[in-house]
Amino acid sequence: MIKELTKILGFSLKNEALYEVAFTHKSYLNEHPSGECNERLEFLGDAVLELVVTEFLFRKYPEKPEGELTSYRSALVRGKHLAEISEELNLGKFLKLSRGEEKSGGRKKSYILANTAESLIGGIFLDRGFATAEKFILKHIIPRISEIIEKGLHRDAKSKLQEYTQDVLGITPHYQLVTEKGPDHDKLFVMAVYLGEKVIAEGEGSSKQKAELDAAENAVKKLNIDEKTKEPK
Repeated sequence: MIKELTKILGFSLKNEALYEVAFTHKSYLNEHPSGECNERLEFLGDAVLELVVTEFLFRKYPEKPEGELTSYRSALVRGKHLAEISEELNLGKFLKLSRGEEKSGGRKKSYILANTAESLIGGIFLDRGFATAEKFILKHIIPRISEIIEKGLHRDAKSKLQEYTQDVLGITPHYQLVTEKGPDHDKLFVMAVYLGEKVIAEGEGSSKQKAELDAAENAVKKLNIDEKTKEPK
């Protein structure tokens, strides 16, 4: 793993044990209780990521107000975006999962991949320092900011969906819980978004709020709302 990861990251790893932890999902500890999962590194990586993104946006867009910068930042650190970065870097292959999580497709689950990206950033920060963690973020996460702004992806999907459906269809979307599964410490929620009695899309997440947002994002994509509401140049 370490050799492949070094190639992906582009720098040598000083404390290899940190990266073993960074890719250890908490489910793995059910079968290997003597280890350590990546939740603490995820907590640290989330803070490092937010700081780097905040400083970048502050310097990059000096004319933008606080509210707009906040929406840009939210889009960059959003779970769906981080999961896409993890997929591009093929980080899922390094994950240590329980047999059950493995069978359920854990290596492809968006919320697990997003958390893994954050735990990796936390590991890089502890291993190589802030400057290296910043370089990783600037190289792999920041470059999508132009696309995010151009396509309006920084706008909250729930607001975007509601505005469109109310204006065009005269219907306010509502959300219902489809299912929740897993132990209390590792819940996965599936929410459905409805227009009237019709299910438009479903989404999943580690909380109902995150699952609702994922459902809204899937609905926006399915209804092609971004293209329909794009302002003419």
